[in-house]
Amino acid sequence: MPIWEWLLEFAAIVLLLVLLLGVALIVRRRWLSRHGGTFELSYRARATTPGRGWLLGLGRYTGDRLEWFRIFSLSPRPKRVWPRRSLTYVGRREPEGVEQLSLYPGHVVIRCETPSGAVELALGSSSLMGFQSWLEAAPPGAQHL
Repeated sequence: MPIWEWLLEFAAIVLLLVLLLGVALIVRRRWLSRHGGTFELSYRARATTPGRGWLLGLGRYTGDRLEWFRIFSLSPRPKRVWPRRSLTYVGRREPEGVEQLSLYPGHVVIRCETPSGAVELALGSSSLMGFQSWLEAAPPGAQHL
């Protein structure tokens, strides 16, 4: 078999794998949305370098928890989970410099305090209103830690 046929078969296999990965990501996102509405939510994993360390993802409210899923992962489990009672909204700002290229268009950066330290998230304005409402809707007697 000539080399070009091997290369053509290899290219077809790679293309098929990429297509299957894309379909799997779409199916996963639909499955996550089925168990509660999802919204675009980016998480800043590393704050050591200004404007860097952002990971694109999806957020989902599940009871008293905010779950965060990486956008390019096949895992059905959230990568990060924040209980409502441990989050305190501090403020918001517009993305600066490189952040504008790293985040979804139109998103704002919010800062929250948790018992383990500060957390930066980026989400759309309408999602921010939903986030603030979710925080304020804590059951009576629930205290922020």
